[in-house]
Amino acid sequence: MYHILLAIHVITCLFLIVSILLQAGRGGGLTEAFGGQTQSVLGSQAPNILKKATEISAILFLVLSLVLAMFAARRGKSLFQQMRVPVRMPVAASVTNEVPAAPAASVPSPGESTAEAE
Repeated sequence: MYHILLAIHVITCLFLIVSILLQAGRGGGLTEAFGGQTQSVLGSQAPNILKKATEISAILFLVLSLVLAMFAARRGKSLFQQMRVPVRMPVAASVTNEVPAAPAASVPSPGESTAEAE
């Protein structure tokens, strides 16, 4: 059911885009861009038909958006929650009370300068 509604939603979106672009606005719309004719394929009732088609597809778009949102909320999990990522826990190091030995420091002999020791 979800996939059928999603397909109808996509078709509605495409139809809404086309019906909006075909309407003649200030610039004339796409009907004048592809021929420059004022006569439309739908005849003299083209503005009314396109207006009704836009209204119906816009209402259908809003209703389907709400229904699909409710379906998604009922599923309860987002895509991130559905993904299972293995978590690696760090291996605990054995705890000891031993103090690590300090590295042996090189002590310069009395005749050497500190610059030669480095």
